[in-house]
Amino acid sequence: MAREHPLEKTRNIGIMAHIDAGKTTTTERILFYTGRKHKIGAVDDGTAEMDWMEQERERGITITSAATTCFWRDHCINIIDTPGHVDFTAEVERSLRVLDGTIAVFCAVGGVEPQSETVWHQANRYHVPRIAFVNKMDRVGANFFRVLDMMQERLGAQPAAVQIPIGTEENFGGVIDLLTMKAICWHPEDMGQTYDMMDIPEELAESAELHREKLLETIATEDDEILEKYLEGEVILPEELVEALRRGTLANQIVPVLCGTALKNQGIQPLLDAIVHYLPSPLDIPPIEGIVPKTQVVDTRSAEESAPFSALVFKLASDVNVDRLCFTRVYSGVLKRGEVVLNATKNQRERVTRILQMHANKRETLNEAHAGDIVALVGLKSATTGDTLSAPNHPIILESMEFPDPVISIAAEPRSESEKDKLDEALAALAEEDPTFVVHFDEDTGQRIISGMGELHLEIITERMLREFGVSARISRPQVAYKETIQTAAEGEGKYIRKTEEVSFYGHVRLRLEPLGHNAEFEFTSEADETDVPPVFVPAVERGIRAAMTSGVVGGYPMQDIRATLIGGSYHESDSTENAFQAAGSIAFENAAKAANPTLLEPIMRVQIITPGEHVGKVVGDMNTRRAQILHIQSRPAVEVIDVEAPLAEMFKYSTNLRSMTQGRATYTMEFSHYAQVPSSVLDTILNQRWW
Repeated sequence: MAREHPLEKTRNIGIMAHIDAGKTTTTERILFYTGRKHKIGAVDDGTAEMDWMEQERERGITITSAATTCFWRDHCINIIDTPGHVDFTAEVERSLRVLDGTIAVFCAVGGVEPQSETVWHQANRYHVPRIAFVNKMDRVGANFFRVLDMMQERLGAQPAAVQIPIGTEENFGGVIDLLTMKAICWHPEDMGQTYDMMDIPEELAESAELHREKLLETIATEDDEILEKYLEGEVILPEELVEALRRGTLANQIVPVLCGTALKNQGIQPLLDAIVHYLPSPLDIPPIEGIVPKTQVVDTRSAEESAPFSALVFKLASDVNVDRLCFTRVYSGVLKRGEVVLNATKNQRERVTRILQMHANKRETLNEAHAGDIVALVGLKSATTGDTLSAPNHPIILESMEFPDPVISIAAEPRSESEKDKLDEALAALAEEDPTFVVHFDEDTGQRIISGMGELHLEIITERMLREFGVSARISRPQVAYKETIQTAAEGEGKYIRKTEEVSFYGHVRLRLEPLGHNAEFEFTSEADETDVPPVFVPAVERGIRAAMTSGVVGGYPMQDIRATLIGGSYHESDSTENAFQAAGSIAFENAAKAANPTLLEPIMRVQIITPGEHVGKVVGDMNTRRAQILHIQSRPAVEVIDVEAPLAEMFKYSTNLRSMTQGRATYTMEFSHYAQVPSSVLDTILNQRWW
């Protein structure tokens, strides 16, 4: 059966932004104007369709990336609405991995905010073309042109304004289209469903000409066809500009920028047109590359139905009606319901029992999925986030995703012995869904330690345990995920010699450890003579070192930023084994690490606080008591923006303190920045506070 919508008329896009920039509101308006829903939902009153979890509706934020499909001008648009809160960065990361293009939503008042930068750089990493929508043009302090400047300064982007606003703040009344040189004004009485195209108001004609000239210059610098016409003074048609903008967008050289106010239903139809005009179809994306299992040969899959089937699982979700949903991007070929596919990552065959097209938490059953589709699959028992599915006779493993390590932990204990299994099942299901949520069992204390990206992240997890799994656990106070490193070079020796009546073991290793740069993780090399340590045992030594690094020598925390060099040792012709050298490697590492001036590292967070000017002194004074470094303070209309770096250990329950300091008028955002050495003045306090 042929696909309903040709690939060239398919768009797989995401909507990304800083928290509270208006992503979900923009998505709700898109669904309304494309006819996907007949009533506009609102985040503030808990009726947003894409925020379908109870916690999302209560808190007014997006937690999970929701998928939906809608149609505009004969184009099929698959949309993923991603979270803006940094605690849910994994949702953004995995969504960007499988999307072809994205809309970056910026607040006209806040402009490029911290999480805007984070998601922008994530999109850079995956080379995702994007357009920008400057939202909330009706807000006090809105400034479209300041946002353009911030995009250049903070993101290194090349913004191309294809519209300019008519008025601003409470006087915002529409936009001027710089391609057609027409004014667009929406009708509030029908919720923006209709609008007038009219001549540009006389008082704005000069400004419009000036900004059109800027647009032409921006396009001409990246497009030879337009440059030639521009220099010759020829008339450039709107459709020629659209084609040039599309070329520049697909090459990630230009970012078309539009504006409006989603809450008041202004600016959405041109945004939909921009999705169709500028963002790529699956055919515009280079063929995806992967590795053929067992050969390490690089192979490609193009977005053609005749190509062998390949797909990437980018998200798992629990569901009350089915065992589990595997959200999947199909890159090539066709998948039919009931077919057997190969999980190439795990080398296991599985049968797809159902194919679902998702609309938030609603669904429609499909008989088949085609190249370019984003669907949910049912029946895959072993698939996890990042696994590649392929045709059994044409295996390929596509590039997976990388997720940051958790920075905060709590202990979770069942309230009764009878709930122990239920708690373990709930934690396993939640950890399977979320790669940044990690569960481990501490053998010394018998506690379950759960780790995540922030207080809100773990708060949501514990709420979901109660609401979705009916498990009420005892939760400890949060603990920081510290790490350890060394400060000087040192050598260490490890011997593992064991004799029993039946067998003997012998392994002897000498190591040199050196500190690496911050956040450089780990390097291993061997300079040992082959007569001292045969090459066959070298990988076992590295395994032993890595095992020892999982529990350091200061407080038992994982170690990083270390280069280990195997410099010598000895072996026994009959008694030496890989296990013996692995054990010797662990012992040698521990001895060397103790001699290398080990120390503790703590996560440092990038914090942005937005507060009325009269409270700046109190906020800065409080930050100084939290071992924070003030980076800069910037004035905006009616508020001051304070950027700081602060240790996570000093930021617990900060939202409550900030509210009381500023009479509830200040807000803040916080995201992980880097690990830094713990000052010696607080080292003993931290080590004495650890509960496990």
